[in-house]
Amino acid sequence: MAEQELSSLLKQIHQTVGSHDYEKSQTLLSKAKLALLSLNALVPSPTTSASSLALARETLELGAIVSIRRQDPESFTRYVQQLQPIYDLPSDVLSQEGSNQSRITGLYLLLLLSQGDYAGFHTVLESLETAVVSNGGSQQSLEHDVFIQYPVKLEQWLMEGSYDRVWAATKSERVPSEEYGVFSDVLVGTIRSEIASCSEKAYPSLPISNAKNLFFLESEGSVIDFANARGWIVQDGRIFFPLAAEQGPRNEKEILATSGTVIENTLGYARELEMIV
Repeated sequence: MAEQELSSLLKQIHQTVGSHDYEKSQTLLSKAKLALLSLNALVPSPTTSASSLALARETLELGAIVSIRRQDPESFTRYVQQLQPIYDLPSDVLSQEGSNQSRITGLYLLLLLSQGDYAGFHTVLESLETAVVSNGGSQQSLEHDVFIQYPVKLEQWLMEGSYDRVWAATKSERVPSEEYGVFSDVLVGTIRSEIASCSEKAYPSLPISNAKNLFFLESEGSVIDFANARGWIVQDGRIFFPLAAEQGPRNEKEILATSGTVIENTLGYARELEMIV
């Protein structure tokens, strides 16, 4: 009877998630977790039935999805931690059928990436690779998993300074699912700040028209707002960087040593955009 009640609650949660009524989802999730407690399934044990484990996994995965859509990273992280013992169960105890492990794990990787926790990112990725191999799978399955490869590719491009690729990948038509789009603004803000820091050190000034594309901003007005927020000087159609002015003129070798390929990659992309426009 308890499992039937929980199944009914889960159907209602799916409906509220589909209609974006996340407050109602939260209320129903609280009831679902109480039902799991009555089944002794919130934390898996040797006596927990496979059917109860599957319901527990579905409940916690829905909780994780709702947390992301409500932009509550702390709650999402707690759900991921609760899911881990269930994900660690061998397939002969709990079938992978119906699991959203890749989707949830990919979102967690993306959360770590958006927080700049690269050590945590690689720890989770290595654990995932180990788990796949220990369950008789191969790393090729991960290479073809769109939910996992999305954050993996983003991390690679961030390390390379290929911010134009990161920016393009955050567009809604490029993300693997709706929840992944939650991180787009965070990631774009991260790369914008990184490019801004490199620009301050590499150039004395930039034309506003170039800066619009360089910083992935929609208008010159947005550029001026961004410049003012960083304490830059906007004058005669150009942005002047106080940091560069204080340090005095720098030679080409110093500029390249500071900015590496980051600015060149992004300026190249900006020039391509200007040619298209």
